[in-house]
Amino acid sequence: MSHQSDLISTDINAYLAQHERKELLRLLTCGSVDDGKSTLIGRLLYDTKMIYEDQLSAIASDSIKSGTTGNKVDLALLTDGLQAEREQGITIDVAYRYFSTARRKFIIADTPGHEQYTRNMATGASNCELAIILIDARHGVMTQTRRHTFIATLLGIHHIIVAINKMDLMDYDEAVFNRIKQDYLEFTSDLDTGELVFIPMSALNGDNVVNTSTQMPWYQGPTLMHMLENVKITADKNFDDFRFPVQYVNRPNLNFRGYCGTIASGIVRKGDQLTVLPSGRSSRVKSIVTYDEELESAFTPMAVTLTLEDEVDISRGDLLVHSDNQPASSDLITATLVWMSDDPMMPGKQYDFKHAGKLLSGQVNNIRHKVDVNTMEKLPAPSLALNEIALCDISFNQPVSFDAYRRNRGTGAFVVIDRLTNVTVAAGMIESDGNVIQHHSINQGHVTPAERKARYGQQPVTVMFVGLSGAGKSTMAHSLERRLFDMGRVSTVLDGKTLRLGLSKDLAHDARGRAENLRRSAHFARYLNESGLICCAAFVAASAEARAHAVSVIGRENCLIVYLNPPLDVCKQRDPSGIYAADATLPSGNVPGVSFPYEAPMDADLMLDTSASSVGECMEQVLGLLKNRKVL
Repeated sequence: MSHQSDLISTDINAYLAQHERKELLRLLTCGSVDDGKSTLIGRLLYDTKMIYEDQLSAIASDSIKSGTTGNKVDLALLTDGLQAEREQGITIDVAYRYFSTARRKFIIADTPGHEQYTRNMATGASNCELAIILIDARHGVMTQTRRHTFIATLLGIHHIIVAINKMDLMDYDEAVFNRIKQDYLEFTSDLDTGELVFIPMSALNGDNVVNTSTQMPWYQGPTLMHMLENVKITADKNFDDFRFPVQYVNRPNLNFRGYCGTIASGIVRKGDQLTVLPSGRSSRVKSIVTYDEELESAFTPMAVTLTLEDEVDISRGDLLVHSDNQPASSDLITATLVWMSDDPMMPGKQYDFKHAGKLLSGQVNNIRHKVDVNTMEKLPAPSLALNEIALCDISFNQPVSFDAYRRNRGTGAFVVIDRLTNVTVAAGMIESDGNVIQHHSINQGHVTPAERKARYGQQPVTVMFVGLSGAGKSTMAHSLERRLFDMGRVSTVLDGKTLRLGLSKDLAHDARGRAENLRRSAHFARYLNESGLICCAAFVAASAEARAHAVSVIGRENCLIVYLNPPLDVCKQRDPSGIYAADATLPSGNVPGVSFPYEAPMDADLMLDTSASSVGECMEQVLGLLKNRKVL
């Protein structure tokens, strides 16, 4: 059923013609869990008589099974169609419903409120002109309310209706409505929300949804349906910049070659001179063809086929634009990313990007900052986790033609695809053109320690594992590197035995040689720290004086001493380098703990008996130390 109309029974052709000319409004409902999004859509359809009798009978029967609304019909079941949704009472996937009134046609998306399904909300919002943000009057503004509002503004939705729902549970108190309204206005003070309307309502009882509530005489504003029917959306469309991404080249016979697609923005007329991007070749429009007829002009968002006067090489993914109005073109952009994957986004990793019908590869070069949706604070970030939002610098393997997202959605939006799984992992909105990025990159100068700390998400330090040969130093150093790597951190191992194969190859294995090896290594460790890396060092470091010198070179605030002190007998039994066995056969006088005493550190940050604890247990203590010292 589309809507109640006498024309259906008297003049079906007139009805269809009238229906075809109606303006289409795409909208979505969003907000936190249990704010009543599905119930609101059900109430909207029910009060506008958009539900078939068999549908109503089915959900009435299901309402008895669920028992969540007492003797009333659970209207949320109209959109919560998945069995898992009905069992849990939540929305998991985006549900689309179509209906119309005498004034307008609507496509409404019911999006999930759970944080783990934020990606579904962003998907549902990508093509909408209006957002209904629901707020439970009992709880007020929640984290998901803030996140969904922020995403809606990022996606260029200029009309937001804040529906403060479940007012019946708060005795229709005007003070509750005003308090929540003020909290929301404070949160959005720095956001570009466009038109903002607040409506108190009860979706369950129908107050201020389609009909004006008699329970809230203090509210004199419009109902939700009145807003939906009268909000002006034509001004939101871009009719100035003609952008036509080619989706298909239609070649049915030798006499016709047409370029098919949907007009992303602007207006095109017969005779207009167009330029093909990226090739730069130009021609004039010969005809504008649709399924029904040939047109003199076409505009967004019509799907048409264009033919040109000249034979020009045009392929899927190319962009047709007016020759005197062209977009920016660059292989470098700045864009806001909404990360939608459980696997974190790592700068430098190669991804596929789908932009305006064109598939290309690239990477995120740098995360300028991520945004805390609760405070709108801009924070440094080494990577992005699920649902995080950040401003990033991105490079492609070839130039791409684009507009800023706020000017043109069609050429300002893209999705990021994991190259291994082919799963969409992020949605992106382009903020600025390539010239701005190139200028930024060229004049940035030297990389600062603060920038490295922000990129890697860590405080660079040297974790120096010291102890007798066989204490487990190398094992612990490599285990720490493995754990840090799995956490997305940047580290490396500096092993005294390995350095003796190159940098310290000339040194003897006596006490003097060991001290010099440690001194050289300390300078190397400091260099690694200054490069932003965590250095996992493994040295015997038998002399207290040599250790003190190494710490002074690295810096006490950047050096953590972890003393491994298993019994000497355990070390001899392990004997990874064979020095104990060799010394027993032919004493060398150069074995710490045997030939001369080992000067145990008195100021170690952590002591571990690796004979009493497993590598995993010891590693948990080391990671605890790093977290306590705010290294991670």
